[in-house]
Amino acid sequence: MQRQIFTEEHDAFRETVRTFLSKEVLPYYEQWEKDGIVSREAWRAAGRQGLLGLAVPEEYGGGGNTDFRYSAVLAEEFTRAGAPGLALGLHNDIIGPYLTGLATEEQKRRWLPGFCSGEIITAIAMTEPGAGSDLQGIRTTAEDKGDHWLLNGSKTFISNGILADLVVVVAKTTPDGGAKGLSLIVVERGAEGFERGRNLEKIGQKSQDTAELFFHDVRVPKENLLGELNGAFLHLMTNLAQERMGIAVAGIAAAEHLLEITTTYVKEREAFGRPLSKLQHIRFEIAEMATECAVTRAFLDRCIVDHSDGTLDAVHASMAKWWATELQKRVADRCLQLHGGYGYMAEFPVARAFTDGRIQTIYGGTTEIMKEIIGRSLLA
Repeated sequence: MQRQIFTEEHDAFRETVRTFLSKEVLPYYEQWEKDGIVSREAWRAAGRQGLLGLAVPEEYGGGGNTDFRYSAVLAEEFTRAGAPGLALGLHNDIIGPYLTGLATEEQKRRWLPGFCSGEIITAIAMTEPGAGSDLQGIRTTAEDKGDHWLLNGSKTFISNGILADLVVVVAKTTPDGGAKGLSLIVVERGAEGFERGRNLEKIGQKSQDTAELFFHDVRVPKENLLGELNGAFLHLMTNLAQERMGIAVAGIAAAEHLLEITTTYVKEREAFGRPLSKLQHIRFEIAEMATECAVTRAFLDRCIVDHSDGTLDAVHASMAKWWATELQKRVADRCLQLHGGYGYMAEFPVARAFTDGRIQTIYGGTTEIMKEIIGRSLLA
C-alpha cells in the first residue's frame, strides 16, 4: 500500500538521513559493535547534519520543527540500516521533550545548544537494580541541603550511560511520598561522587553503551532541578506516549525490512532442486507476515499522524508499542527460521536483527505493562 503521511519535505529529509548513515555510521558500525560504544564524533556529525534537536526551538540551535513525522523517518531509516547503536531517538524524542518542556530559560541556554550540536549527549536514569517499571520502588534519594541536592543511589540499564554528559536522574525528594515524592535532578559530567560502572554486555545492540551509574554524596546545584519539585511522576507520564511511539515505529520498520530481505532470500535459495519460494509453506509464511505488517503499518501511520497533531492518547500509544514490537519479535523469529542455518550466522542481517530487536518488547514499558494500561482504560 502507498503510504500517504509524508510530504516532499519528509522525503527530502529521508534522503539526508540515508546519506548520513552511508557516510558517518555504516563504515564504522562493525568497529563500534566490537568496541561496545559509538564514536563521539558520530554525535557531532549528527549535530552538523541537523539530526539532533529536531523539535528544539531555533533560538537554542535546534530545528524548531515539532512534526513527529521527521522523528519517524529517522527511526525508520536507522532501523532499516541495522544501526540502533547511535541512539538519536533516545536523545531527541525521549530526553529532548523534558529539556524543552520543563527547563527554565537559564537551563535551556546552558544545555540545549550542546544538545543540538552533539557536544552534549544525554541519558535518563530511572531504572534501578530493584525497581524496573515500579516507580514507587525507587530508592535513589536527593536530600535538600539548602543550596544543593545531595544525591545518593544507583541506576542500571542506562542507555547512553557511558557517553552521557547530562543525566536526568529520577530521585526521591520526599521520603514518604511514594511515586508522588519523586523529582528530576540533572547531573552533569564531572560531578564529584558520580561514577559509571560497567558498560553492560548485552545480547544485541552491542554498540549502544548501556551502563550502571552510581551516586555517592553527589552535590547537585539547586538550579539543576528539572520541572516541579515532586513532579517527576506526572512529567514522566506526560512524555511516555512519544517514547512508546518511537519504539513502535522502529518495530514495524524492522518487521517490514526483515520481510523484505527474507522474501529476496527465499527467491534465491534453492532446496530440493527448486527455489524455496516455490514451496507452499514458504509462500504461506510470507503471506501471513506481509498481511500482518500491512495491517500494523496502517494503524501505526494513523498513530504517527495523530501524535504529530497532538491528539494521540496514552492508550493508543500503548497499543502501538505492544502490537508493533510483538510483531517485530514474531517476524524476526520466523524470518530467521526461513534462512535456515544461515539465519544463525552473525554475518547475516537477520541474525543481528533478531538479537538487536529483542529488547523492544521490554524497554519503554513491557508488553505486560502496555496491556495493563489498555485493560484499565477499558474496564475502569
